Amino acid sequence: MELQMKIPVQISFLFFFCIFLGPLWELGMAQNSTAVIDVGVILDLDTWVGKMGQTCISMALSDLYQAHNYTTRLVLHTRDSKEDVVGAASEALDLLKNLQVKAIIGPESSAQAKFVADLGSKSQVPILSFSATSPSLSSSRNPYFIRTANDDLSQVKAIAAIVRAFGWREVVPIYEDTDYGRGIIPFLTDALQEIDAKVPYRSMIPSSATDAQILKELYKLKTMTTRVFVVHMGFSGLGSHFFSKVKYARMMSEGYVWITTNGITDFLDSMASSVIDSMHGVIGVKPYVPKSEKLNNFTRRWRRKILLENPRIEKAELSIIGLWAYDTVQALAMAVEQVGAMKSHFRRPEANQNSNDLSSLGVSETGPELLHAILNTTFEGLSGKFHLIGRQLPSSAFQIINVVGKGRSEIGFWTPVSGLSKVLNETSNKMYSGPMQDLLHVNWPGQSKTSPRGWVIAPNGKKLRIGVPVENEFSEILNVVNNSNGNVNATGFCIDVFDHVRKRLPYDLPYEFVRYENASRGSAGNYNDLVYQVFLQKYDAVVADTTIIANRSKHVDFTLPYTESGVSMLVPIKDDKSKNAWIFLKPLSRNLWLTSTAAFVVTGFVVWVLEHRINDDFRGPPAHQIGVMFWFSFSTLVFAHKEKVVSNLSRFVMIIWVFVVLILTSSYTASLTSMLTVRQLQPTVTDVKDLIRNGKTVGYKKDSFVLGLLKSWGFDDSKLRPLVTPEEYNEALSKGIRNDGVAAIFDEIPYIKLLLGKYCGRYMMVGPTYKTDGFGFVFPKGSPWVRDFSQAILEVREGDEMVKIEQKWFGQQANCLDPSPTDASNSLTLDSFWGLFLITGTASFLAFFICALHFLHKHWHVLTTPDDPETSFGCRLVQLLKHFDNKDLSYHTYKKAQPPGEGRAIGPRGFEEPSTLHTNGSESPLSMSNGSDFVGGEVGIFFPEIETPYQNTSADVPNNRNAIPGTVEMIENRI
Repeated sequence: MELQMKIPVQISFLFFFCIFLGPLWELGMAQNSTAVIDVGVILDLDTWVGKMGQTCISMALSDLYQAHNYTTRLVLHTRDSKEDVVGAASEALDLLKNLQVKAIIGPESSAQAKFVADLGSKSQVPILSFSATSPSLSSSRNPYFIRTANDDLSQVKAIAAIVRAFGWREVVPIYEDTDYGRGIIPFLTDALQEIDAKVPYRSMIPSSATDAQILKELYKLKTMTTRVFVVHMGFSGLGSHFFSKVKYARMMSEGYVWITTNGITDFLDSMASSVIDSMHGVIGVKPYVPKSEKLNNFTRRWRRKILLENPRIEKAELSIIGLWAYDTVQALAMAVEQVGAMKSHFRRPEANQNSNDLSSLGVSETGPELLHAILNTTFEGLSGKFHLIGRQLPSSAFQIINVVGKGRSEIGFWTPVSGLSKVLNETSNKMYSGPMQDLLHVNWPGQSKTSPRGWVIAPNGKKLRIGVPVENEFSEILNVVNNSNGNVNATGFCIDVFDHVRKRLPYDLPYEFVRYENASRGSAGNYNDLVYQVFLQKYDAVVADTTIIANRSKHVDFTLPYTESGVSMLVPIKDDKSKNAWIFLKPLSRNLWLTSTAAFVVTGFVVWVLEHRINDDFRGPPAHQIGVMFWFSFSTLVFAHKEKVVSNLSRFVMIIWVFVVLILTSSYTASLTSMLTVRQLQPTVTDVKDLIRNGKTVGYKKDSFVLGLLKSWGFDDSKLRPLVTPEEYNEALSKGIRNDGVAAIFDEIPYIKLLLGKYCGRYMMVGPTYKTDGFGFVFPKGSPWVRDFSQAILEVREGDEMVKIEQKWFGQQANCLDPSPTDASNSLTLDSFWGLFLITGTASFLAFFICALHFLHKHWHVLTTPDDPETSFGCRLVQLLKHFDNKDLSYHTYKKAQPPGEGRAIGPRGFEEPSTLHTNGSESPLSMSNGSDFVGGEVGIFFPEIETPYQNTSADVPNNRNAIPGTVEMIENRI
């Protein structure tokens, strides 16, 4: 019975062991079969980067081993370097010598990593750093140093692209005096120089600087003209409170530009609210991290863990350095798994009595194999694709952010392929330095919405020293003299342009002119020497007739040209006697010819209307009347008309018309005379090749770059003559080559225009214009004034200011610039005479209107009270016109022609009766009217063949005796 009870107990114990203790035993056996790999970790555990890195590293191993059943496991040996370079080196030496770790993760800073990297190279142990980003750490000098992060060199191109996009010409870097701070500066300077941006000053602040030292440096920067600053500091050091001092110094205001590198930008979310509040308007650059669900889940878990481990932390935000730490540990674990168990130990050197810790440091036999495995490890990590190139993690894209209030906004991206863009586009083929439109709206310091210019006039009020030449024979171009109080007084075309341009600047520019003279107050050199003084920083600028040419541009910067550019040829002119056979038509333009002809016709018609009824000279058959009308009008051109006018209205019209004709004929005669007598000017030389081929002497301005240009064209030195003053120019051209003169002069267009104005009609500018860039103002290389002055020059040239300046100094010389007159310019136009035609037309219209009113007043009964009421209006109008065709016998010209005591058959209104009107081209027989139609009891006689009272009846009376009884006898008695 007892035996039977023991058997179930044993079975139950066996069952319990299999169910509960079996897995534990298998787990223990598995642990005994897993290879343990010692790995060292060196961090600054008191810093935020150290705390964040330690948490990410532990979570990385936990996540990796939960997801994969590896045969190797990393055992981490964490050491605190306490932010000390010697401490980091000491901890690394302890890990290598005593624990014989197969790899070391860390240390945190670049200065620490430099010493540890040397130890790793000596012991052939890979050193993996996820936070030492200084470019001074080179893998070529430290083959076992692996940077599992982007180095700082990768972001300088992004910063340069921002600077170029906004057109800033000067940038001052501000950096901490550490390996991390100094390492980027040479590369940043090179990147800025590639976009023609200047670094006038480098501000280096000690890492242990006090607030007073920081403010002293900021006040120094405030006295400079540059307003664009690039801040490169670590978040754990100066970067955590630097901008608080910037705001205190009132340098976070309108006009300033602050750009931060990744050292500060990536930790903005972890900064205190007071610090963020002082950074409004700052632009930051940070590596871009692709968003993913895996990253979001890790961030939530990490935040819970870091706050649990560090309950005193107020803000816990994960930066890309933490992601790099996470990926670094996983990459090392994968590489170790690939290599497998590392059973071999360090190979110790032979001991000697003088050996120390460094000399006794062993060499890892598995180090090269592990290094190779790490370098070839590739996977998709939290920070993006993990793939080492050149023993470091390459950069792909940078995110550009803008601090706004207590937060930040994303304003764009930068990639090596696409450059700046509002959205990320890694496949774009756009140039790397895009314009500012490729970024979203930026909130600038001081709540400004306008892009800062990037520089200001020196706050200390220092005047701009402008060099001017002492001697210039063309005083209209530039004239420099000393006034009574010893100051320099500069006048001329160039100075006026400078003043107008300066007034267009959006700020006041204090300046003073300085003569370029030697000890004897003479010229200290030519224009090349003067320009070079700007390069030597003796002058801040040069304002003169300085031509923009290539060899000068190597040392200085020029503004845009403010004069017409080019070099041309000035030659004497000769008269061309050839004339045009139809030149007599040229004095008047076509419109004036047509208008004049119309005025002649209208005037002739009006005079005919006024004279037809009262003047026999304007009567007769229709063809004769038309001829008289045209003849009378056009004969007034030479005042050859024989017809007399008897109406006062006609005389009024003719007085004005004769005045108009007098002016027209005088103007025509003068214009035609000018065309026939003025010289038609032609150049004596038109081709430069002819001058070279014939070996003719030519002139040029002394000390001018034109000499080199002439030599390059093939002119012999003996055929080149330097000239100085305008008078020498004139004398040399006037003499000609036969009298020891020159055949032509080559000079810049402004000087040629001045000569053409002074010696109008003697010379001509011919031949092709050989392009140069004209006159420009000179400034030092990279000067911010160049852009502002160039913009102002464009504004002056586009308006009428430049025309006024040229007229002021060159006078009214535009008419002399082209001495060959054109036909169009000599033809008289209607614009000059429309007033005369208006006067004569008005006079003709008034006279015609008055005449018409007078006629209608006397014959209105023809239209209103006709003899036959059934007559149509058309017939009445015809009758009215027939009345107009009759003579007005009541007019004094006909009354004087009647003998005393005689009268005509006239109606009660003093006009011929219709009985004597023409009918079908002939007149009706003479008839009598009732007694009321006679005047004074006498009968007037009218013969249709003649229009005067009958005078001679010797032959005709008998023939008409039987026509009207008693008529002949009455006539005979009167005779």
